[in-house]
Amino acid sequence: MNALTDKRITITGGKGFLGGHLIRKLNEKGYWNLSIADLPDYNLVRIDDVIRMYEDTRPDIVIHLAAKVGGIGFNQENPASLFYDNIMMGVQLLHEGYLRKIAKFLALGTICAYPKFTPVPFKEDDLWNGYPEETNAPYGLAKKMMLVQSQSYRRQYGFNAIFLLPVNLYGPGDNFDPRSSHVIPALIKKCVDAILNREDEIVVWGTGKVTREFIYVEDAAEGIILATEGYNKSDPVNIGAGFEISIEDLVHLIVELTGFKGRIVWDKTKPDGQPRRMLDTTRAFKEFGFRAKTTFEEGLKKTIDWYRDASSS
Repeated sequence: MNALTDKRITITGGKGFLGGHLIRKLNEKGYWNLSIADLPDYNLVRIDDVIRMYEDTRPDIVIHLAAKVGGIGFNQENPASLFYDNIMMGVQLLHEGYLRKIAKFLALGTICAYPKFTPVPFKEDDLWNGYPEETNAPYGLAKKMMLVQSQSYRRQYGFNAIFLLPVNLYGPGDNFDPRSSHVIPALIKKCVDAILNREDEIVVWGTGKVTREFIYVEDAAEGIILATEGYNKSDPVNIGAGFEISIEDLVHLIVELTGFKGRIVWDKTKPDGQPRRMLDTTRAFKEFGFRAKTTFEEGLKKTIDWYRDASSS
């Protein structure tokens, strides 16, 4: 049994997509002293709610997953609230954790923090070598400020805060709302719904030429647990699967796995986002032995099956 299993752990955003998988995995590993800090009980943008959360849950460790997040369209429509909500949550949660002398604070960043034109694969040392891709810069920079804060608080106060940079997640329980979903759930929904509704085409944003990397949500949860248990440094750490796929190839793969037989229409008036994305995952393996295990096709099949079950029930 790990020495941390008796610690009180509070998970912000614990009712969300990643939070649900993380809590289940923690339970499997013998962690039962868990609290969830999430809406509607706590609005972590507000300092009064942050203080009340700390008083209610009295954590030894905080795993901060909560975020206001969405796909390219959502980012274009909500840059101000994405910046404000994410920066206020991070700054206040970490500061109040320091004031209460908690043992550890794990901050979850985002691949959107990387510069728009980062050499592939993205290495953590490249994080400050340029401005993020414009459509998601407000979100990416707000999250990136937790890295600055965590490093500053470690240097000045000796506070044990760490910062992880996960690539895009996917898996069962993902957000399939077309107004705010990311690319994989959006494509799965389009294909499965088109089959159900006997439609003969789907419309996909952009040119299909950009590349992305994705990590299955259960693998990401495993990475977070390993970092919580065994990583205590200021350097940011990528959490990814170490591959890239073009959006065009992704669309064809999802079309094949769902069985959609119609046309694919590319709406090239819509933005592509960052040109390429793929993480160098060497540091995560070296520092705390993390390596993603789920193959991409296996993860997609599980996600498609989940969505089919959920939409038919």
